[in-house]
Amino acid sequence: MTWINAARLNEIPADEPLQVNLDGQLIALYRVEGSYYATQDTCTHAKASLSEGFLNGDCIECPLHEARFHIPSGKLISGPACDSLKVFTTKIDTDILWLKLEE
Repeated sequence: MTWINAARLNEIPADEPLQVNLDGQLIALYRVEGSYYATQDTCTHAKASLSEGFLNGDCIECPLHEARFHIPSGKLISGPACDSLKVFTTKIDTDILWLKLEE
C-alpha cells in the first residue's frame, strides 16, 4: 500500500464532496464535522458521481437515484444500491490529507 497526497485540507469544502483523480481512481473527499474521509466517487448502483451528490451530516446521497451511504464506514443506508462504498484510510500531515491506496 502506498500513501498518496490527496489534497490540501483547505481545498475540501465543509458542505460538499470534492472529487479527485488519484492514480486513475476517482475518489470523493469529505470534511464532516472537522474530520476528513475518502470513498470511491462512483455510486455502486448506476455509476453516478457521488461528488455531485448531496451531503447530509455524515451521509452522502447519490444525485441520480438517491441511494444513501454512511461516509465514515461506506455502509449502504438506503437503496436502490445494493453494495457499500469502498473507503480509503486517511491521515493528516501538516495541512495535507493523505490516502492509502492499494498497489
